[in-house]
Amino acid sequence: MSVRDKLPGARRWVVKIGSALLTANGRGLDVNAIAGWVEQLAQLQKSGVELVLVSSGAVAAGMTRLGWTERPEAIHELQAAAAVGQTGLVQAYEQEFQRYGLNTAQVLLDHDDLSNRERYLNARSTLKALTGLGVVPVVNENDTVVTDEIRFGDNDTLAALVANLVEADVLIILTDQDGMFEADPRTNPDAPLISEVAASEPTLDAKAGGGGKLGRGGMATKVRAARLAARSGAHTVIVGGRIAGVVTRLRQGEALGTLLTADQPPQAARKRWLAGQLQVRGRLTLDEGAVRVLKQQGKSLLPVGVRRVDGEFNRGDMVSCVDADGVEVARGLVNYSVQESRRIIGRPSEEIESLLGYVDERELIHRDNLVVL
Repeated sequence: MSVRDKLPGARRWVVKIGSALLTANGRGLDVNAIAGWVEQLAQLQKSGVELVLVSSGAVAAGMTRLGWTERPEAIHELQAAAAVGQTGLVQAYEQEFQRYGLNTAQVLLDHDDLSNRERYLNARSTLKALTGLGVVPVVNENDTVVTDEIRFGDNDTLAALVANLVEADVLIILTDQDGMFEADPRTNPDAPLISEVAASEPTLDAKAGGGGKLGRGGMATKVRAARLAARSGAHTVIVGGRIAGVVTRLRQGEALGTLLTADQPPQAARKRWLAGQLQVRGRLTLDEGAVRVLKQQGKSLLPVGVRRVDGEFNRGDMVSCVDADGVEVARGLVNYSVQESRRIIGRPSEEIESLLGYVDERELIHRDNLVVL
C-alpha cells in the first residue's frame, strides 16, 4: 500500500492555510474561501479525525485593514498589523465552525513554546485536551509580541512543530500553488508537478523558490517544514488551497499536490527524535516491576514504580530510567520537577493531588514521551 493510499485512514491531521490564500492575495480576508475550507475541515473532524488548524493571515489581514499594500519592515508596525488582523481572523473561523456545531480555540504559540520542554508538554497537553473535547484548535504564531518570530519565523515551520507536538499522521500545507514543481512554474509554465518524493530527498532544495510579498514562506520553508514533520513520522502534502474540495479529496486518497513522505512510521521516528534531542538532566531508579512493565509491556512510568530520584530537573526535561544495578533501561520527558517527583515516588497515582495539591498527569513519564533502550 502506497503512502497516498494510507491518507484516508490517517487519524490526526494538522492543516496549515497560508496568508496569500486567506487574504485573496492582499485584498482582505476571503470569507467565502474560509467558509469553503471550514466546511471541509468540519466534515473531516466529524468523521473522527483529530484536527489542528494552523492559520497564517494575522499580519496580512491587519495590513489590509490598515490600508497597507507592502509588508512593513519596522517591528512595531508588524506587531500592530498582527494585533489588528488577529481579531478578524479568529472571528471569521469561529463564525464558520459554529455553523457546524463546532467550537474553536485560539492558541498563540511561538517557537520558544515548543523548544522549552516544560512549555512543550503544557502545549501538548492543552492541544490534546482540546481535540479530545471535539474542539478545533486554531494555532497561529504570537506575532503581536514575539519580535524574533516576525523577523525570522514562518507558519510552515510552526505547523511542522505542531505536527511533532501532537504526533500527527499528516501535515497538509494549503498554498497558492498546486504543489511543488520541478522548476518555478511562474517562470517555467511547462514544469511538471512533483507528485511524491521522500522529504529527505536532497534535490528538493534546488527546486524550491522564494516567498511572496504577504507571507514569509516559500517552497523552501515548506520543504524544511516537511523534513521537520518527518522527524516524528508525519507525511506532508503541499497542495493548492484553491483546488475545489481539496481537503475532502485528499481524505479520499486522491493524488493532489506534492506528497513529501517520512522515512519512518510516526511512533518510531518520534522516539528516535526524543532520544537524540535532549541532554539528560536526572535519573530515576526503578523497581523490578516498573522495569518489567516498561520493557515488556511498553506502558507509561507511574510514580509507584520509582525508588529514587537524582539530579536537578524541571517538568519537561529528559531523565534517564535505570534498574537497581544502575543500568539504563529507558529515558523520557518527565511530567514533574525533581522536588515534586521526590514527594510522589513510591505512591499510587491517585495520591498525587493530595501530596502536591494538584495533579498535571497521573504518569511520571507518559509512554508517548518514553524511549525504551
